[in-house]
Amino acid sequence: MDQQTREVFDAFVRARHTALLRYGTVLTGDPHAAADLVQDALERTGLAWARVQQKGDPEGYVRRVMANRSISTWRKLRRERLVAAPPEQSYEDPSTDDVLWSALARLPRRQRTVLVLRYYEDLSELEIARVLGIAPGTVKSQASKGIAALRAAIGEKESLWT
Repeated sequence: MDQQTREVFDAFVRARHTALLRYGTVLTGDPHAAADLVQDALERTGLAWARVQQKGDPEGYVRRVMANRSISTWRKLRRERLVAAPPEQSYEDPSTDDVLWSALARLPRRQRTVLVLRYYEDLSELEIARVLGIAPGTVKSQASKGIAALRAAIGEKESLWT
């Protein structure tokens, strides 16, 4: 990054830092995590500053980076389950898993694919639409129909789930 580009980037950071911190606090709910998020987003933006500046909306770019990084962090943390002490034995109930996998296998191919990508692979609706080459609305409708079908199938075997 040349001196003039660095000065333009520094001016942008000084002008928008407070607003970005507020945005980060809203995203994370924690001012310390927000500061880390802003720093990470600005570092990534600084590396791509010439390209970002040419597009004409550098703050929009930084906010998008912040949103994506926040979602990634949230997804990683959501999978963690902290407990005071580990359980003495692991949970395994293959009968309920078998019912679910069997019901999933009976779904139409597209519904099954959408549900697996959404809830097993943890992709967003837009990512699924891109992967499958379908509209986001189709992803939503297929997911809704698939979940309804699974609930109906599992409801028939409710004694296994209670």
